Amino acid sequence: MQRTLMAVAVAAALLPAAVFAQGERPVPLPVIEVIGKNEDAVSRQTGSVVLIDREQLELLQPLSTEDALRRVPGINTKSEEETSIVANIGLRGLSASESKSLILEDGVPVAPGLFIGNERYFNPRIQRIERIEVLKGSASLRYGPSTIGGVINYQTKTPDDGVLVSARLGSFDAREATLEAGARSESGDAFAGIVATRARSDGFMDKGYDMSDIMLKAGMALGSEVTVGMKFSWHENDANISYRGLLLDDYRAGADYNPAPDDYFLTDRTGLDLNHEWRINDRASLNTLAYWSEVSRDYWRYNVDTDASEAAGRWVYTDSLTGNNRSFERYGVETRLTLEHELFGIASNAEFGLRFMEEESDDTRIRATRTADRTGVNDRHRIDSADSIAAYVQNRMQLSDRLALTPGLRVESYEQTRRVLTDNNASVDTSNTEVLPGVGATYELTDTAQLYGGVYRAFSPASNGVALDGLTDQDLEGERSVNYEIGVRGLRGALSYEVAAFYMDFDNQVVTGNSDPNLSQSNAGETLHQGMELVLGYELGGGFSLDTNFTWVPESEFRSGENRGNRLPYAPEYLANASLNYSDGRLSAALTAHHRGEQYGDPGNQETIPTGAAGGIWGGLMPSYTLYDAMAQYTVSSQLTLFGAVKNIADKRYITGLRQGIYVGPERSFELGLRYRL
Repeated sequence: MQRTLMAVAVAAALLPAAVFAQGERPVPLPVIEVIGKNEDAVSRQTGSVVLIDREQLELLQPLSTEDALRRVPGINTKSEEETSIVANIGLRGLSASESKSLILEDGVPVAPGLFIGNERYFNPRIQRIERIEVLKGSASLRYGPSTIGGVINYQTKTPDDGVLVSARLGSFDAREATLEAGARSESGDAFAGIVATRARSDGFMDKGYDMSDIMLKAGMALGSEVTVGMKFSWHENDANISYRGLLLDDYRAGADYNPAPDDYFLTDRTGLDLNHEWRINDRASLNTLAYWSEVSRDYWRYNVDTDASEAAGRWVYTDSLTGNNRSFERYGVETRLTLEHELFGIASNAEFGLRFMEEESDDTRIRATRTADRTGVNDRHRIDSADSIAAYVQNRMQLSDRLALTPGLRVESYEQTRRVLTDNNASVDTSNTEVLPGVGATYELTDTAQLYGGVYRAFSPASNGVALDGLTDQDLEGERSVNYEIGVRGLRGALSYEVAAFYMDFDNQVVTGNSDPNLSQSNAGETLHQGMELVLGYELGGGFSLDTNFTWVPESEFRSGENRGNRLPYAPEYLANASLNYSDGRLSAALTAHHRGEQYGDPGNQETIPTGAAGGIWGGLMPSYTLYDAMAQYTVSSQLTLFGAVKNIADKRYITGLRQGIYVGPERSFELGLRYRL
């Protein structure tokens, strides 16, 4: 609580509230957007696009970002508990247990380590998100690294004038309150606002959490051509979660206890973003974004007595525990110049980008006992770091009234270093450069239908722990994929639609083993992913509408090694969503269905889920399931809105994932809340 109050005090000190009063709409923060909000923003993209705006998020009432993303075509999520404290997202047949897609918040990387590893340890809280952008295909070449599946950008809220208070109560003794407060100067040239959330819950299966999240934004105009902005954020979450799940017999019996009641996952993050936009003239603008963040993650897990666990049919723990405790720090600066010009008499829009970034992690392993459960002997201490430079250029050429062509090129160069303090400061480093070309196009079939497509190369770097395994330079290149996509999107009367086909030839993947006896890793892996996505929306009339999407991935398989011919884990063949919506002005409501096909838990495609306290990561074939949710909100007045939801209406018991045991999806739950504007 003391740290929460300290963060509030810092935010308040940074907020120049005294100069603000009623006036014009605040100057927008110059955030680097993935897609943008202009009327033609989607039609200019050479890949498939999904946007989830604030109105949709308020109706869906998601508990996490993944609760919203699972409704997007092509995305599979592997939730470990209902608020998705860690990120598990797979796009287009890529495994949801690995990070091969780039996640941003306001254009800034979310993962604590893009090059050094550990991408999952921070997942932005949905309470501060206003809009979600999902971009797949060749247009994602503008970003990197790890854009093999695509790019997800969470845009945070910019509070309006005044104060908005939101509160929500729910099952598992969930309690949540959010404050949004904003103000602007009399001239309208400056603004500031704060979004603060406090949430606690006992959690489904007693996987409780205690979370505080604070975000401060401020911006001002420096004349008519220049705007600057700042975002400060602070987050802390203490969660009673673990890698361990239920054993099979307890799962079948309907058990709902926490299988690791004394394990804790403790995270905090502090971040600062500085934005600058210079509108040089009517045809040129320069956007610069500088960012810093610090993340710590302490993971305290008790050791198990395997024999006793086998006999008891549930995990039995010893009095010894291990703290895998890591902290991460990142500095970065990115600048983008956009320029309208006429190349050889062709109307064109060029974008040039440059990014510098440094990452470092401090990784300790603490051996402790139950009597002193947060202190002990540090028997492994290592420092991982990475420096990277990226440059890209793309040029959109309007070849005719109907056809636009967008070639692009991205180059990423990076150096990784590992130093082991508990091994006499022994160290090793490696470096690599990736050249990533691509081209995309759009063609206006009619005034309301557009054909789009492209081909591009993407890559994902081997993390420090792999590239420098055994304190040896493994001489690895990046994991590379050549991605192809073609699609059509448009409107026809009350019908909106988008159909996309994709093919991803993913090779150069890192696998264990090398023909060189001095090395343990090699770029010998290969997988193939291909499928289709279909999105249909229809205005039924009378306030009713229907939104549906369907994803079919017939191939997501290993093409090399001992698992050749097997399907990737956490890559179901079928995903589908449907939503029947109603809106009459004051009342909005939706009945939704989400279907996830069966999927494997391991690369070996083991079908039988283990029955005992097996070691390692579990395999098994997880059955398909369909979930139904209902949600509604009612605007009582201009100040007050009431909302509520029932999640998992049929009380379906289902498996979301396997690790060291079975992760169980949340049972039927209820939520009720309000939003009140002062």
